[in-house]
Amino acid sequence: MSESVLTSTRYGKDLVRVFRVVRGKDFHQVVEYNVTVLLEGDIETSYTVADNSVVVATDSIKNITYYLAKISPHILSPERFALHLGTYLVSKYAHIHRAFVSLEKLRWSRITLSGNVDPHPHSFVRDGDDKQTVEVEVDASAGKDKLSAKVTSGITDLLVLKSTGSAFHGYIHDEYTTLPEVTDRVLSTSVDLAYTFKPISLSPPTDTAKLEFTIPEGFALGSVWDGDAVTIRARNGTLDIFSLDESASVQATLYKMGQRVIAENAGVDSVTYKLPNKHYIPVNMNYIGVDNTANAEVFVPTSAPSGLISATISRK
Repeated sequence: MSESVLTSTRYGKDLVRVFRVVRGKDFHQVVEYNVTVLLEGDIETSYTVADNSVVVATDSIKNITYYLAKISPHILSPERFALHLGTYLVSKYAHIHRAFVSLEKLRWSRITLSGNVDPHPHSFVRDGDDKQTVEVEVDASAGKDKLSAKVTSGITDLLVLKSTGSAFHGYIHDEYTTLPEVTDRVLSTSVDLAYTFKPISLSPPTDTAKLEFTIPEGFALGSVWDGDAVTIRARNGTLDIFSLDESASVQATLYKMGQRVIAENAGVDSVTYKLPNKHYIPVNMNYIGVDNTANAEVFVPTSAPSGLISATISRK
């Protein structure tokens, strides 16, 4: 047998589903997350010599996630909660040097009853399938008193469509080209964007239980790095550009979306979009004597294959 060496290890708990109700006197807030936690550190012997003494059980990781969801004052912010969870794990376990926390936040919006202006205090509706995403890496490899973090947030599964205001022509024509040029078409995509914040330093917990967590200044509520506010601006900006741009291509529209996210969010270093082109093909109805080519009105949606357009726009 050829010699081999273990070069990388990472393990944890996937898809911990958390729903939290924050109960005020007359007003409730809710949040629902899918949480994934992975750990790196001095854990190689659990792989190489079956030494489980270095393993924090994945069931324990799940229980820690639930416990912090109960006691953390930061639970309503996915960025701040992920930072709290990652900081706790690398601080509690001396041999764990990095924690990777990924969150999906599902949409729950307040219901406004017919004839009312104010939303209902404890009733909610799932008003979209798009999800807010967060990926946090908390790094203690330089020492437990020198914690740092990388934070990437975003939005996924934001399905959009417009019935005009999009063209595609002037591309390469050769022996493989069958696509006709169009000056007006249906444009649809499922927006997947991720924006990376500037790297941050973290204060290690000072309490013996390792539960104390100080929010980094940049991620305080109302700051330019406030994750919730950035998500709202990024979502609104994406929808604005998609709707208003007279699109020459998905590429050109994507770039304008990224420019807007960078311009409106001083704490964001870069933004990456992935935009699959959801094709709506005009149905050829000539066989039944109906012209559906000029000013087409009947289309067949196709799920595959689809174009996939991606780019990263960074701050200079």
